[in-house]
Amino acid sequence: MSKTSKAKGDTSAAKTRQKAALNTPSALGEKATRDISGELNALLADILALYLKTKNFHWHMSGPYFRDYHLLLDEQSDEIYATVDPIAERVRKLGGTTLRSLGHAKRLARLSDNDAEFVTPDDMLAELREDNQRLAGYMRATHELCDEYKDVATASLLENWIDEAERRVWFLFETSRHA
Repeated sequence: MSKTSKAKGDTSAAKTRQKAALNTPSALGEKATRDISGELNALLADILALYLKTKNFHWHMSGPYFRDYHLLLDEQSDEIYATVDPIAERVRKLGGTTLRSLGHAKRLARLSDNDAEFVTPDDMLAELREDNQRLAGYMRATHELCDEYKDVATASLLENWIDEAERRVWFLFETSRHA
């Protein structure tokens, strides 16, 4: 067998394996799985975007409140990152498939990046506060969808994550207030 035909055989076998169905059983039904998984994947993309932006600002913080802001953003990025795996796993538990690449996440994300060379500490805190508020809103909308389909498990997870996002908003707001 030539290298070319062997390579084609390997590619063919790989494609067959890639097409194998991920048939996780779910009592919620196909429509609920599709709709809730779609919303959770969008949330996951937003969370990845927010995590990276929070880390970006953490790494590039400067000024007289550097230490406090640097530590706050490190704590918040850890909290945000802690939701990544549970969201993706929830999608799989529902019978859906989740994000497959950074490109896939970028296409679904509703929160914007910030690639600016320099961002003031006040602008960093304000931007993160607004992003966390938007994220909490997206989570509420997803919770409403879960209620429609009686998906109490996903709704329960979202309730905790909404509370965490609101706590981040509160801390970012209070931290950005000046005497």
